[in-house]
Amino acid sequence: MTEAKIACRNLWKLYGADPAGFLKRHAGNPSIETIRAEGYVPAVRNVSFEVMPGEILVVMGLSGSGKSTLLRCLARLVEPTSGEVMFEGRDILAASERELIEIRRHKMGMVFQHFALLPHRTVLDNVAFPLQVRGTDRQKREARAREVIELVGLKGREAYYPRELSGGQQQRVGIARSLAVGPDVWFLDEPFSALDPLIRREMQDEFLRLQKMLNKTIVFITHDFDEAIRVADRIAIMKDGVVEQLGTAEELVTSPATPYVAEFTRNVSHDRLLSVGAVMAPAAARKPDAAAVQVEALLASVARQVLSSERPVDVVDDGGALVGTLSRDSLLDALYGKEQHA
Repeated sequence: MTEAKIACRNLWKLYGADPAGFLKRHAGNPSIETIRAEGYVPAVRNVSFEVMPGEILVVMGLSGSGKSTLLRCLARLVEPTSGEVMFEGRDILAASERELIEIRRHKMGMVFQHFALLPHRTVLDNVAFPLQVRGTDRQKREARAREVIELVGLKGREAYYPRELSGGQQQRVGIARSLAVGPDVWFLDEPFSALDPLIRREMQDEFLRLQKMLNKTIVFITHDFDEAIRVADRIAIMKDGVVEQLGTAEELVTSPATPYVAEFTRNVSHDRLLSVGAVMAPAAARKPDAAAVQVEALLASVARQVLSSERPVDVVDDGGALVGTLSRDSLLDALYGKEQHA
């Protein structure tokens, strides 16, 4: 069985006078009411999950939900109050400062909302900077910097300064800098939220292109559900420091675990999210019609065919075997709800 690349177990981060003592007095699991009554601020509360190699886990929630604090706990930029953070099977909360620095220099890449580029350094020098800190000689670090600059589409701008670049180009430099060390894990905290909508979508496309090539393990923070749907393998929704639900976008929309998740996902466009398999009806074994649709297809791609058919459309798997049928009513129910289309 494949081991998780990153995992956290019973992770807590409280702010206040004596958070560790407070947790101990309350058997390690105080209620939100108790936390607030005693004057503590709950940033992360009893969070546990795993991120598998090559997976993109998106953590999302409103401002103050704890998502950015959680990411910083995973990278140990913020010290958790209690719990475990496992990196490649090892609890990094037990690592020494020296060991932690080595992990960050060689294993982790980070990109934040504000690009934090060095204004007096060129694109080449900005991208090479982490390698300089690591002690890599100039020839090697500049060669590596040129590689990742080309990778993110900025070849020819090596000698530019940040002030000479657009917002999207500056964020590409930030991405290149984080990739220069060849990290196994990539932490991204709202990396595109400061960009204009068109540039933001362009950067999402760029991000997905890079991930297809590099296959990194990624924790990606956003408050935008549309962005989460585009980039995530799984999504965790947080509220008041707690992960309310973790699953695929389809699972969150079709089977919300709490009223908060249902409200959070209420306005999501179902046709470009839900697959045929999520809403089809089972069917007895037989030979499928030639006009059958794929079980993994999105509803948007089959809607016209289903709505124009007088009878349910057959659904097949990758091997061509019949796995169900999709009727006009089932499609309309999924897109608009039973009450609205009845």
